[in-house]
Amino acid sequence: MAKQRLDRILAEMGVGSRRDIKKMARSGLIEVDGRVVRDPSLHIDPGEQVLCVAGQPVHYQRLHYWMMNKPPGVVSAVIDPRHRTVIDLLDESDRTPHLFPAGRLDIDTEGFVLITDDGQLAHAILSPKRHVSKTYRATVQGRISDADIAAFAQGLILRDGYRALPAHLQILNAGERSEVEIVLREGKFHQIKRMFAALGKPVLYLKRVAIGGVQLDPSLPPGGYRALADDEIARLRETDPRLPPRPAES
Repeated sequence: MAKQRLDRILAEMGVGSRRDIKKMARSGLIEVDGRVVRDPSLHIDPGEQVLCVAGQPVHYQRLHYWMMNKPPGVVSAVIDPRHRTVIDLLDESDRTPHLFPAGRLDIDTEGFVLITDDGQLAHAILSPKRHVSKTYRATVQGRISDADIAAFAQGLILRDGYRALPAHLQILNAGERSEVEIVLREGKFHQIKRMFAALGKPVLYLKRVAIGGVQLDPSLPPGGYRALADDEIARLRETDPRLPPRPAES
């Protein structure tokens, strides 16, 4: 196996961001073949050399991260008996074992789906405690008011009584059909549609355009995908400053 940078190997394996790994190296927590390594740019062969972090052996397994622009009519699942899945859209050579979509989009919703075999990163993206945001563009029936924006920021109460976490709502184009951007940190079933339904404004079109600080590549056609860059993987673990503070636990 070809040699690679130590920080890239550990980041790819979900140990932490490159910044985290740099701190670990400085603290003497990383060993290669039993020797402490403080230079995260060191090139090693993960298939031949023994790598330990904080005294625990780390077994190299290359992880995969695909950014896909999901088209409507495709489900965010590994297998489905009735519909095509995001996995079906991958080239056969890219359908490695254990891939799954990290989070779901409704069948008629378009946009950014992360397909990966990194369970740790998927958990970080999906956990509300991590505050990883999801950004959507939507067209809704009706004019969006300042009261609607305030309701999103406060934490909208849905028709079934569930109180959504505070979210950011911005008007992009006002009118009888309003174009808006929504940033939220949770992904309940049909959440955005249910949030606007609570305001009496049906969603006509919905597309996810970002996860965390990573934007959907505008060059990707519907059904197209590409590998994430190292810096994009690291940014998925960061919070979004546009989100209102999470309410304190009662």
